[in-house]
Amino acid sequence: MVRSLWTGASGMIGQQANIDTISNNLANVNTSGFKKVRADFEDLLYQTIRTAGTPATEDTVIPVGVQMGHGVKIAATQRIFNQGSLQNTENVSDIAIEGEGFFRVKMYDGSYAYTRDGAFKVDSDGRLVTSNGYWVLPDIIMPADFIPSSIAVSQQGRVTVKLPGLDDPVDVGQIELYRFPNPVGLSAVGENLFKATNASGDAIAGQPGYDGMGRTMHKFLEMSNVSVVREMVDLIVAQRAYEFNSKTIQTSDNMLGVATNLKR
Repeated sequence: MVRSLWTGASGMIGQQANIDTISNNLANVNTSGFKKVRADFEDLLYQTIRTAGTPATEDTVIPVGVQMGHGVKIAATQRIFNQGSLQNTENVSDIAIEGEGFFRVKMYDGSYAYTRDGAFKVDSDGRLVTSNGYWVLPDIIMPADFIPSSIAVSQQGRVTVKLPGLDDPVDVGQIELYRFPNPVGLSAVGENLFKATNASGDAIAGQPGYDGMGRTMHKFLEMSNVSVVREMVDLIVAQRAYEFNSKTIQTSDNMLGVATNLKR
């Protein structure tokens, strides 16, 4: 059977994965702390019909060989951890990271996860939690009689609140940030969370503003780093590439039809 049929099919499958990746980026354009994903591709095996360097005569060799490719496959989906824009929300429990680092949260099963989404809440126990109720670590627990509107977070992650009858704010905790030797190796688990893997390396803890960590920005949220214009251009390119590959299949089918009709 004509090789180009399968080569074109692999191209269509690859571009479908590319479009799936782009559509997920666009779907999360308003997701706080979301990092865009890029699909990387690599070519498949080659059939060597003639090897370069094969002796042609006693004194010469073949300078260029003949290799036929078999298409493409997706190699990786790489997450781009560029800084997203910061949006002022005026919400006292919102915290953004400007620079490197992740917040650490404790999940229901006791495991740790990491996020750039600082849209935190204060639960009924006064604890700082994510929108899904996961505890922010280290624990930040407000006093029982604190004034909710008085929560303040410094750029170094120090959390303070005011209590009735006191003029000076009271320290309630220190936010820590965590970074990884290879953040693109983190595994996304949904809910704006990542988990460490062997590829990402172990988490390195640090105080905001020190040792390469970013600063904590109070009453701000980091928005998605997805560029809608760029994604739309990539979508057009992926769509056209999908069409081009479908044309190779149609052309191969027409060539097979010509060969079939040689004998009537």
